[in-house]
Amino acid sequence: MTEITFYNTKTRRKERFEPLDPDNVRMYVCGPTVYDRAHLGNARAAVVFDVVYRLLRQVYGPDHVTYVRNFTDVDDKINARAQETGRPISEITAETTQWYLDDMAALGVAEPDEMPRATQYIDHMIAMIEGLIADGHAYAAEGHVLFRVRSYGDYGKLSGRSVDDMLAGARVEVAPYKEDPMDFVLWKPSTEDLPGWDSPWGRGRPGWHIECSAMAYELLGETFDIHGGGNDLMFPHHENEIAQSKCAHPEGGFARVWLHNEMLQVEGKKMSKSLGNFFTARDILDRGVPDFAVDGLGPAIRLRFLMTHYRDPINWTEESFAEAVEKLGKWAEVVRDEVAERPEEAGDWLDGTPFMDALADDLNTPLALKHLDDWYKATPASKGFDVTPSPEMIERGDLDGSGFAGRRLATALRMLGFDKAELEPFLWFNRNRLRRETLETALPWLGARIGELLEERQAARKSRDFARADAIRDMLTEAGVEVEDTAKGPVWRIGAAADPAKLEALQ
Repeated sequence: MTEITFYNTKTRRKERFEPLDPDNVRMYVCGPTVYDRAHLGNARAAVVFDVVYRLLRQVYGPDHVTYVRNFTDVDDKINARAQETGRPISEITAETTQWYLDDMAALGVAEPDEMPRATQYIDHMIAMIEGLIADGHAYAAEGHVLFRVRSYGDYGKLSGRSVDDMLAGARVEVAPYKEDPMDFVLWKPSTEDLPGWDSPWGRGRPGWHIECSAMAYELLGETFDIHGGGNDLMFPHHENEIAQSKCAHPEGGFARVWLHNEMLQVEGKKMSKSLGNFFTARDILDRGVPDFAVDGLGPAIRLRFLMTHYRDPINWTEESFAEAVEKLGKWAEVVRDEVAERPEEAGDWLDGTPFMDALADDLNTPLALKHLDDWYKATPASKGFDVTPSPEMIERGDLDGSGFAGRRLATALRMLGFDKAELEPFLWFNRNRLRRETLETALPWLGARIGELLEERQAARKSRDFARADAIRDMLTEAGVEVEDTAKGPVWRIGAAADPAKLEALQ
């Protein structure tokens, strides 16, 4: 069996992963608050833990892994969105939950085994809060219930800070009903215009942190294997989860391994709306990249995420995204002619390979992708791209003429969440790109001339000279230039049947 190691945030070291029960490996990951589209940072976390899930299923078997990712569907951000739009909260959360599922599916993210909604577990949260009060870890005050942070001696160990240090440097809510400024809300009162549930402390709603503790306990037990999320959740959310869970169930250990992915930058800067570089996953899916005039860019977003180690910040650039598109086009040349083994049979093709070794070493996806490139270079499809197999590839014996390299590449991509059918557009894009580059080398004026003709066509259409506009399009089509009219203007590419002589005549 492949040996997995993870960097455990709790211990700050890389450790061999040994599940509590190899027949039931359990993982909980904090999911989205459903009031809007998922931004690129949200999408990165979803892809990272999807790959963890796929690795665990590969090693322990698909029937022996339980993955839980929640939806927060009761939150002040949702309430604010409802007040802004005048729409019912239930309508907003239903719509945005489906948006999230659709957008993540476009990125190849498999649905977890369980996707609980916070509103389905209100009674469980109330019961956990009652237990914390009874044991002296929480107290009721003015319709609120708060957790006594100083009642849990290990508070702050995950993030490596003491309570006093956190109090000195943190922005904490100062409220007269708090015994200590660091105490956090487990339950708060609701006015008539806000969602609320009956409780021993009056009509109200849960705080954010208690929901994950309650759902993780109900679905995975008092101790489970892995808890994951973005490192922006480490404090206070994950610290608070640990405190309330271990106080509610002192015999349990809550999560044994903590995995945190790093954040995302855009063109070297923190993503923010104020800088104008804030993107949702749907923005990138809809916008695409230059000259990629087909739907289905989800695999390229996924690959761009995997090109950076999950514990390193990603610098999202147009150049790096285009690199991912090109790489998928090359791999697709191999995958379209290969049989990808099903997950339950993939072990025979992947176990013991450098690819699996890299993936099992704290999810080292950049190194794993390098080995995929090695397999690609060992296939006949690569010979048109002026590359040769590495010496390491030859030494490993993958060039014995048996075709194993291509089949392993196809199987590994399937295991990583890349669907064969969804790679087909990248193959044709790459072929068209290469054909275009070849033609533009021979006809260096071609791109500018096509741009001029399309501008003339746009002007003709604007002046309602449709005969001239159609004539220009027909001329381009006859030469093999395919034109697609989009909301942002025409996009062109050199088609498979391009005639160099007719292209030259465009001058």
